[in-house]
Order: sequence, then structure tokens, then C-alpha cells
Amino acid sequence: MTRSLLWKLLGINILVIMFVITIVWLAINYLAAGYFVTLMEKYNISPASSHQMFISSVHRYLIWASLAAILLAVTLSFLLVRRVLDPLTQMMSITREIASGDYSGRAPVATRDEVGQLAGAFNSMAESLQRIEQLRKTMMVNVAHELRTPLTNMQGYLEGLIDEVVTPSRETFELLHEETMRLVHLVEDILRLAKADAARVDLHKIEIKMGNLIDQTLDPFRPKFIAKNIHVETRFLKDKDRLHADPDKLSQVLINLLQNAWQYTPAEGSFRIEMEPLPGELKLMFANTGGELSEKDLPFVFERFYRGEKSRSREHGGAGIGLAIVKELIEAHNGHVGAEIFQNEIRIWFTLPIQET
Repeated sequence: MTRSLLWKLLGINILVIMFVITIVWLAINYLAAGYFVTLMEKYNISPASSHQMFISSVHRYLIWASLAAILLAVTLSFLLVRRVLDPLTQMMSITREIASGDYSGRAPVATRDEVGQLAGAFNSMAESLQRIEQLRKTMMVNVAHELRTPLTNMQGYLEGLIDEVVTPSRETFELLHEETMRLVHLVEDILRLAKADAARVDLHKIEIKMGNLIDQTLDPFRPKFIAKNIHVETRFLKDKDRLHADPDKLSQVLINLLQNAWQYTPAEGSFRIEMEPLPGELKLMFANTGGELSEKDLPFVFERFYRGEKSRSREHGGAGIGLAIVKELIEAHNGHVGAEIFQNEIRIWFTLPIQET
């Protein structure tokens, strides 16, 4: 295909040059030659021999000039077209590699013209595909890992019941029910994550007051915090919290963050929600004392299925998807998320643009 396109472009250039040469040739034969004869007759000079000599000379020099022009045009066109087509050829080769499952190839960006911009856009697409493929593989491995533990436990208990090694007691059935619910929660988390992935094209933004939304979402959690004797504090001004957002999606964000704080804040601890208006955006911070996250965990807390060695252990439940859902939903609103540790506090924060985008 590339060679075919190369010769087509060269053929077009040659046809244009030949067309111009033909026009010049005809112009000399019918216009310049006639004008030459008129001048000869005007000055009483016999035009017969002079006219033929003039025509022959002009044709000879025109032929040499045409050959030189064609050679130069073909050479320059060949070099220029090859320079344009080489990156396209490489992109075609890399495209075949991507289609076969190899996402590592990248097209060289040697210029800043349209071809260079195309190569840059192509590389960005390849990187996105590679990242998505890696996420898919990682998710499949993590889902299989998360499913294996409860399924193995259930299999062991059921085989024990069948072989009459395990007594069919209430405690046994409660354990089986607990493992079943763990599977149910995992499936629900995966479904919520899938919905969060699709939120970028499924947002229904309206004007909301973030303070009211926080109060509505926090109220059902207050008995849980009271049961662990966790002190809850909110700090925000409700007259500076208006923004355009999807209330359902933000409610899911708040629920995940509140659930996270309740699970990982130790008894007798404290939990705080702060809201800070910034230029062009609104920042919300959820800070809780205690917990076992370390600095090395912070870059990964928003990754899917991530658990620190202690703070994300299974005794707290969940599959490590809650903060990943938060990240997807906030970024769907063109916001940002982050995590930090400061003065024995674990702080999870996000920002949202105040103006509708």
C-alpha cells in the first residue's frame, strides 16, 4: 500500500510537470514562433531559415530543461513523500502489533508538523490502550484472587458437610452465609466500579449545595460512628458550596469515603470533614485519626483492589474498590483526588470545579 501511494504521488507530480511542459511547447509553436516570424518580416529579414533555427533551439533547450525539472521534481518529491510516508508505515506496523496484543510499540516523533502531531496522537492512543489492557489483566487477576478465597472456604465446608466431617450446625451455616455475602459484596463493588467507569458519558449535572448533600449522606452513618465512639466534626460554610454536579454520583463518592472512614478509624478516634473554597474549585477533605496506612501506601490507595498489608486486610471487609470508584467519579466531573498523612491523620481529599465544564 505504501509503495502504491508513493508511486501515485510521484505520478501526479510528473503529470503536472508534463502538462506544464506541453502548454509551454504549444505556446512556443503557435505564439512565440508566430511572433518571431512577424518580427522578421517587419525588419525585412527572411524568416524561413531563422524560424526553423529558432524553433529547433527553443525545443532543444526546453527538452533539456524539462528533463532536468522532471529529475529534480521526482528526486525532491521522492524524498519528501518518503519522509511523510515512513512514519505512516511504522504506524501501520505498530497497529498490526497492537492488533496482535503487543502494546509496547511507539512511533517516532521527528517533526512538529502534521505528521509529527499524528505520531504523537498515535502514541497517546497506544499508551491508553496499553494502560487499559493492563488494567483489564490486573482486574481479572484481582477478581480471580478475591473470588478464590470465599469459594475455597465454601467448598471446604460443603465437602465437609457432604462427607459428614463437619457438623451441620448454626455456626457452620453462618460461616457459609458470611462467605456468600462476601461474594455478593464483591460483585456489587465490581458493578459499581463499572458504572463509575461509564460515568464520564452519563453525568446529569444540576446545581447543588455540597453542604446539604454531605449532611444527607452523613446522617445514616452517625449511629455507626457513635457505636465506635468516634467524634465526628464538619467544617464548612454552606453559602460557598454551590456547584454543578451529578448528585447521585457525588452521593456515591461521599458514601464510599464515609464507609472508608468508619471502617478504618479506631474506636475513640476522630473524623473530620472540611470544605475549602479555592479559585475556580471546591476542595473537600476527609480526615480520620489512626489507621495503618503508611507513606508508601499513599500512591496506590486509589488503585483498584489495592490493600496495604494491614489497613486493607480482609478483617475490615471490602475488596479495595471503594477509593477507585471515588477516583473515577471525581475525574468524571473533571476533578482531582489525593491522599496524605499529616500529624497522625489520614487525609483523603478531592476537588471539583465550581463552574460547569
